Amino acid sequence: MGNIGEALKAALIAALVTFGLAFPIVALRTDTNLSNQLVLNQRSGLALALAGAAFAVRFVFALLYPAGFVRRAAKPRSEVPPHPYLRYLPRVGLALLLAFPFIALAVASAGGPGILKVVDTYGIQILIYVLLGLGLNIILGLAGLLDLGFVAFYAVGAYCTALLTTTYGFSFWIALPIAGIVAALWGVLISLPVLRLKGDYIAIVTLAFAEIVRLVLVNWVPVTGGYAGLSDIPKPTLFGYSLGPGPDSLWTALSIPYAPIYRLAFMYYLVLALALAAYFVTLRLRTLPVGRAWEALREDEIACRSLGINTVTTKLTAFAAGAFFGGLAGAFFAAHYSFVSPKSFEFLESAMIVAIVVLGGLGSMLGVAIAATAMVGGTELLRELGGLQAVFGSGFDPAQYRMLLFGLAMVVLMVLRPKGLVSTREPSVRLAARPTRGSPAHRPQPAE
Repeated sequence: MGNIGEALKAALIAALVTFGLAFPIVALRTDTNLSNQLVLNQRSGLALALAGAAFAVRFVFALLYPAGFVRRAAKPRSEVPPHPYLRYLPRVGLALLLAFPFIALAVASAGGPGILKVVDTYGIQILIYVLLGLGLNIILGLAGLLDLGFVAFYAVGAYCTALLTTTYGFSFWIALPIAGIVAALWGVLISLPVLRLKGDYIAIVTLAFAEIVRLVLVNWVPVTGGYAGLSDIPKPTLFGYSLGPGPDSLWTALSIPYAPIYRLAFMYYLVLALALAAYFVTLRLRTLPVGRAWEALREDEIACRSLGINTVTTKLTAFAAGAFFGGLAGAFFAAHYSFVSPKSFEFLESAMIVAIVVLGGLGSMLGVAIAATAMVGGTELLRELGGLQAVFGSGFDPAQYRMLLFGLAMVVLMVLRPKGLVSTREPSVRLAARPTRGSPAHRPQPAE
């Protein structure tokens, strides 16, 4: 009876918390009537149903696991076997990424969403966030500097490319590295005020920096266009040929009939190449002294300083490297969509990138890719729930609650995997074992 009583108590608390959270979101809904007036509709039954579901799930869980999550004693590092999927998952993922446009074509042929929507929504957008996550992973995951204003570097790269290509007539291929370098310089500038700060104070300064950049973009109307943004940004060309329709296009020169998927596939493989370059560059930097200094700074700044590591240059290089990849992502974003505005660089974007790095596992580049796919692709998949109105009724649109469902999924994931999806990381440097006395290398050979 004791276990049942404790289970009922825990389930009742879970139901009350669920009802309290769901009441202002689910039970009360504002709609517009025929006179275009706001009307408050009450749906208390739906909130009670969610509370009942939470009660049942918590009750069953409390009966099955009365002691909650019991963490096992950690084994020595030498006894922990590596996960087999960590060895083959990158290869399988790379193969799927290379074949993704053909997979999208098969999905469209089978009656699914159009191939253009699949490649753009589930391919290009995900890879943009992968590139952003890899940049923030250097600052937050490797160096341990909590940056809540990473979207500022994203905006700097996008607007730099937009201004260089529209105002000064630069090619995209020239504007791309310039945007990354300019964003890296901004990363150095923002790192100067945080050299003496730690933890939450770094987050406050970087958050303020992102808000300053957004306000400059909004109010510097003659240059940035304000809320209207900048449009008609030239798209990338290849060897001087346009990738769209027209007599000067590459397809006309090759005598190939134009199709919109050609340009979209080119942009997909371009952002894939940028993401892979960021991955391998970061992988290489981790093995260099600067990468080991980042990880030492993350573990203990005082011990890092006592070892003779210059923490000033370590922070500067971390911000510069991460901001460079953020600038590249912004440059691609501006060229792909041909439009930028301050609405695309609000705090919600920074929160999304931070969530990708944290959910994937701090310092894990594979985890960043998996988390970006789950978060960006998951929210887009939940949009398709609007087609289930026939099941839930015309008055209930599950697509409206995609962020609520996704937030619940992230809470559950953080409870089950507090260190992220890929919490185990391979060491950046492996030291060769020194031969000991009596080993075969030092054992005297018998005389012949």
